Amino acid sequence: MGNAATYQETLDYLYEKLPMFSRIGKAALKPDLTNTLKLCTALGDPQHKFKSVHIAGTNGKGSTSHAIAAVCQHHGYKTGLYTSPHLVDFRERIRINGQPVSKEWVVDFVAKHRALIEEVQPSFFEITVAMAFDAFAEANVDIAIIETGLGGRLDSTNVITPLLSIITNISYDHKDLLGNTLPEIAAEKAGIIKPNVPVIIGEQQDETERVFFEHSVHKQSPLYYAQSLWGMVRVKQDAQYQYYKAVNNAQREMYDLKTDLTGNYQQHNIKTVLTAATMLSHYGYNITTEGAIAALANVKGATGLHGRWEWLQQSPAIICDVAHNPAGLKEVMAQWNSVVAVNKHIVVGFVKDKDVEEALALFPKDATYYFCNAQILRALPATELKEIAERMGLTGNAYATVADAVTAAKEAMANDDAMLITGSFFIVGDAMGMLEMEKVWAKI
Repeated sequence: MGNAATYQETLDYLYEKLPMFSRIGKAALKPDLTNTLKLCTALGDPQHKFKSVHIAGTNGKGSTSHAIAAVCQHHGYKTGLYTSPHLVDFRERIRINGQPVSKEWVVDFVAKHRALIEEVQPSFFEITVAMAFDAFAEANVDIAIIETGLGGRLDSTNVITPLLSIITNISYDHKDLLGNTLPEIAAEKAGIIKPNVPVIIGEQQDETERVFFEHSVHKQSPLYYAQSLWGMVRVKQDAQYQYYKAVNNAQREMYDLKTDLTGNYQQHNIKTVLTAATMLSHYGYNITTEGAIAALANVKGATGLHGRWEWLQQSPAIICDVAHNPAGLKEVMAQWNSVVAVNKHIVVGFVKDKDVEEALALFPKDATYYFCNAQILRALPATELKEIAERMGLTGNAYATVADAVTAAKEAMANDDAMLITGSFFIVGDAMGMLEMEKVWAKI
């Protein structure tokens, strides 16, 4: 690779050298935190040099992470944000005050620590976690918002001791890794709960309540349920914003709230964000409810969040959402059903380890489908997806790439039609890259 490696050469090295879950699946996962701890030790334990909030959950953890980062940034705090996977550019994973780390920083980090990478042989995710922690320590951030990759207990991010732990919700995903029942999955996510560190649960569920209660008692960690503390009533919605009346149940105060998080499901995440804002104010951060509400109007602009019920185009309508499991897709399809259009077009693809039949059962039969696959080993081939879908009464054609599928859908659309792009981060990411999202990245 050489010392003068380009950004693309550096990425190629990381992608090809290191096992990557998004590309190959389960084989990329390491069964413990050993590699992450080795990397952190060699880097001078950066994970202990900044304060943090740690976020796990089946769905919503990305939106929640970005929104809490937006709240902290709004109040003037230098804020690190680590999320995964990325949609268009690797650097989306590691941001400071909404800005991705520079290409030069990525190149320099890998060049400087190549011997360490060769020695430890971490997974792709393990090295990106170490990179993020190093970047946040180097920048001396006031706070870092850290999203888990998968699960919690054995997730590479779980080497931090945060000010606050958050678990957004529990539903079925990655059953082969996290368990076949909701309590089993909840126990893995509850692995981020640390002794004496408060934990916020975004959505209360009968099946998982006992798991979180027992973990919190065992760790002596105060437990807060966001939906008990906040009520939300939507009063209006358009393509750019949702408008709510938000009620603080403890103080019996009502606020007008406008947010650029336009998915119906975001109301659960917003309750969690407002609860987190209150908790952080108890830790000496000068964060107010009014400030948090103001920040929620510009989460995308402040943090670069994309792919969550996002309108890429108004006429004809093109909407994308990274929902990729039955619980997430159920919410998206409910909202899609309310979109008014003469004809509806759905570009969809999945990875192999999803319960595709359960997911497709949620899709409407009156749409035209464009089945496709991302260019990764883990992708379910479009032809296989088409066969499964046809058995379930969904009709359409298979396309070799996401770009081909989106192009075909665009050509078929009239001005009063609508297109939805969904099924995985990789489908949405490829579509966004193709729909000129990369020109945004070329500027930074």
